[in-house]
Amino acid sequence: MTADPYSSIRAFYEQRGFSGRVGFGVRPALIVVDFIVGFTDPASPLAGNLETALTATLRLLDAARRVELPVFFTTVEYDPSMLDAGLFVRKAAGLKWLVRGSRWVDLDSRLGQRPGELRLRKKYASAFFGTDLASILASLSVDTLVITGCTTSGCVRATAVDALQHGLHAIVPREAVGDRAELPHEANLFDIDAKYGDVVGVDDVYQYFHSFQAKATR
Repeated sequence: MTADPYSSIRAFYEQRGFSGRVGFGVRPALIVVDFIVGFTDPASPLAGNLETALTATLRLLDAARRVELPVFFTTVEYDPSMLDAGLFVRKAAGLKWLVRGSRWVDLDSRLGQRPGELRLRKKYASAFFGTDLASILASLSVDTLVITGCTTSGCVRATAVDALQHGLHAIVPREAVGDRAELPHEANLFDIDAKYGDVVGVDDVYQYFHSFQAKATR
């Protein structure tokens, strides 16, 4: 078994009161962050190797749909002028590919978005910033947000931070999120787990979703 490279850092954090658990709540929703063609298609200059994360997300999507949990998707898209990209495009010039109406901003077709599953179009990292997500979740009495998608160090992390700040249990299934490189991926999973939400196995979330089916059949 491979040694945990973060074990000493984790112990250091725990000694100082970090890495507590928020746990699962009672009314979950699933959000799939930015699994768009521009990030999943190898032909795109913005793409990463996200196949494993996408496969794990599809498993959770299936489980959520079977028990009729709320499902959301996000995309990032801009006006061709890029005026709505602000300073973000200075930091990440590759965003210029994500122009409204281009195929790059389409959801990956394997997600199979269904009627009633909302797509939130955003300009920045967090799925909450500049969208109606917080008010929609409040109207549904959602208390737990399961966050999948990409990238771990960018939009997934920002969404997890904002989920906590909106009073939600932020749950990140490790296998269902991905990044363009391993170092930022692992470092941000560690930091999310230490400060903002629970990083758990995809099997844990699958069983959590499945428990709602069990309750419905009692």
